[in-house]
Amino acid sequence: MSDALVLVINSGSSSLKFALMDAQTGDAVISGAGECFGRDDARMSWKVDGEKTEKTLSAGSNHHQEAMDIIVGLIESNQLSDKLQAVGHRVVHGGETFSQATLIDDAVLAQIDALKALAPLHNPAHVVGIKAARKAFPSLPQVAVFDTAFHQTMPEKAYHYAISRQLYNDYGIRRYGFHGTSHYYVSREAAKWLNQAPEQTNVITVHLGNGASLCAVKDGQSVDTSMGFTPLAGLMMGTRCGDIDPSILEFLSKKGLSTDEIHHELLDKAGLLGVSELTNDCRGLVEAAEQGHKGAQLALEMFAYRVAKYIASYMVPLSRLDAIVFTGGIGENSLPVREMILKELAIFGYQADADANAAARFGAAGQITTQASPLALVIPTNEELVIAQQAMAMA
Repeated sequence: MSDALVLVINSGSSSLKFALMDAQTGDAVISGAGECFGRDDARMSWKVDGEKTEKTLSAGSNHHQEAMDIIVGLIESNQLSDKLQAVGHRVVHGGETFSQATLIDDAVLAQIDALKALAPLHNPAHVVGIKAARKAFPSLPQVAVFDTAFHQTMPEKAYHYAISRQLYNDYGIRRYGFHGTSHYYVSREAAKWLNQAPEQTNVITVHLGNGASLCAVKDGQSVDTSMGFTPLAGLMMGTRCGDIDPSILEFLSKKGLSTDEIHHELLDKAGLLGVSELTNDCRGLVEAAEQGHKGAQLALEMFAYRVAKYIASYMVPLSRLDAIVFTGGIGENSLPVREMILKELAIFGYQADADANAAARFGAAGQITTQASPLALVIPTNEELVIAQQAMAMA
């Protein structure tokens, strides 16, 4: 273990995930999560040296602060306080204000809070977590790492919507993109795989999980991405609809659905779950499809087809394509989905290698296409390591 430990925090409205990480090796010395904050069944669990512990949190307390107090106690009891160098916070939305990791002071915290209109479920929760961490570790540098930051290099033609300039100026309505930390990490790892500098690498990174997005990375920079003003846009996802005709919202409103009901339909009841009428879990869908479930089959076919269409379109902004890079829970582990996507790209010469595809899963990276095919890779993502490294760089 090095003397460069960083506490990585991902604070949600009712949850808090954390990892005390070695910023050099990426190893998690302590990791855990709190859930059901604000409820009587709020609890924390954590692992130290592979041993798991659970604790029920106090009813009616400030559960974010109580969680931070537990984390402080774990660090102190394991005699790691002297090794802790910084606290890194995942922040979903940085708007146009933040294009890189930023040292948090009162002014930065106020700006993160001011962006809550763009991420009402996330940014307010991040602010709560940051305040709790600053109280718990007042002498340590606290660093915000933004999901949107990597995409701030997109050109105007990629991030502007075809709406009036006034709507953009007044409300900041544009494509922001998300999963930026993941796209950044796997694009850099792909450059290593290719034995190239990131600045000389062109890849399409494909982050597939319950949330899913693609990114066109040209010369190491994001030049387009599938998620938009919010993470609802782009690909079909676990429960999210992805791209949809906006007139459907007006149509449903006239049918009597409220704005909240429409949003719930498109955010929580659509995607793989909505089409299959079964589950949003890809593993369950693959199993059901193999047993002949028509809804599961259609959901997987739609998912693969839409991913392939986006990949094909993202060849446009790249002068050449060095590799397609799969990552995320589905991208790293679902052999059938990866094979289906590559089959949809057969016009470009892509062909999956069955043995290589089977080997690249459960944390294993590797090429999954034949030697005669254009290159497709699987690279497991590590967003926590990026946050730890960027926080350490700011410390």
